[in-house]
Amino acid sequence: MASLKARLQHSVTPNAFRAYLAEFISTFFFVFAAVGSAMSSRKLMPDIAPDPSSLVVGAVATAFALSVAVFIAANISGGHVNPAVTFGMAVGGHITIPMAIFYWIAQMLGSIMACLLLKVTTVGQHVPMHAIPQEMTGFGASMLEGVMTFALVYTVYAAGDPRRGALGTIGPLAIGLIAGANVLASGPFTGGSMNPAYSFGSAVIGGSFRNQAVYWVGPLVGAAIAGILYDNVMFPAQAPDSLTRISDGVGV
Repeated sequence: MASLKARLQHSVTPNAFRAYLAEFISTFFFVFAAVGSAMSSRKLMPDIAPDPSSLVVGAVATAFALSVAVFIAANISGGHVNPAVTFGMAVGGHITIPMAIFYWIAQMLGSIMACLLLKVTTVGQHVPMHAIPQEMTGFGASMLEGVMTFALVYTVYAAGDPRRGALGTIGPLAIGLIAGANVLASGPFTGGSMNPAYSFGSAVIGGSFRNQAVYWVGPLVGAAIAGILYDNVMFPAQAPDSLTRISDGVGV
């Protein structure tokens, strides 16, 4: 009980609140860029069916925006920018459950606010939501999201491992690149979310929660497996607190 009390107290310190604010801001920036790029693409080509160019636009925006979002929050909160990443870190013991809950709240609020701002400022434009094609099953979509999120969270663990030395901005860049590559691989099937907050925010403002479970179950399972595998199989000697913050500019 004392341990739980200490963890709760730790989750409401000034440093903790700075971390929550950093997660809110970074998630806001990321979702604003990712959703905004999709809206811009649709605005420029309103009568044209989605084509490879729109997929590339989404992947590039995701890669760039996530790299920057991780980088700017890394020294403060670890730069999770994603409830799945936070969950993977919690499973690995690198963040306490109370702090993880507050991270989730900050991330989802950041996503909702980004989508709301886009909705309000781009009058008459529809906020795009993640969805799966009619011929695809929810189980298959969840598997796809899970595999992609596994790759993302595993990269986060690797980028934040201090034993790799000082990687500077390469860590956030690697995280952004794997996310962009996953969007290219899965865009036509699930939209390449890998981020429950991203999908939740667009669903709240877009007004539809259809298939929302796909974007929670798959990513959370994939993230948990990545956390367990990296810490207990690939690098079992990893220190419990080494990934809660970044080291020399390498974000997690």
